[in-house]
Amino acid sequence: MPDIVNKIHKLPQRKGLTSQRTKFWDIVIERNGPVDCVYTKRSLAKNDYAVEHFVPFAFVSHDLIWNLIPADKAINCSKSDKLPILRDHFDGYFNLQQLAIRTIMDSNPKNTFLQDYLTIIPKLSTINDISKETLREKFLNNINPLITIAANNGIEYMQSVDC
Repeated sequence: MPDIVNKIHKLPQRKGLTSQRTKFWDIVIERNGPVDCVYTKRSLAKNDYAVEHFVPFAFVSHDLIWNLIPADKAINCSKSDKLPILRDHFDGYFNLQQLAIRTIMDSNPKNTFLQDYLTIIPKLSTINDISKETLREKFLNNINPLITIAANNGIEYMQSVDC
């Protein structure tokens, strides 16, 4: 379980996600146009989304950018601290993350949020040399164990979303 020491000694303090929104996701949307919510498939424009923890904050206790995605505001509230269903939501999550990394690397390779990806991609400078399949596998190898451990520790899965 990630960050277990801090979970035992103190409750995790949630910070706002304004910086992640304005300095990362807004840039991705400005450069590429609206993106689709991984849960509802609704198109999300720059001023019309919430920043959502794919793996719940209650489990990971961090705001690393690889775990944050733009999402429909309503689904963000209803999902709360529930786990996404990987077979339904992983590809959408991965596609957003891939788009984001490549966009930010092209527009501002010194963006500090890119450092959050170093546990998944140790040499970010090689991002354009990594195939989509290999990159997808790296993200899945990062997310899948977290989801499994969280579920084994009693965190519930979200219900399917009817669009």
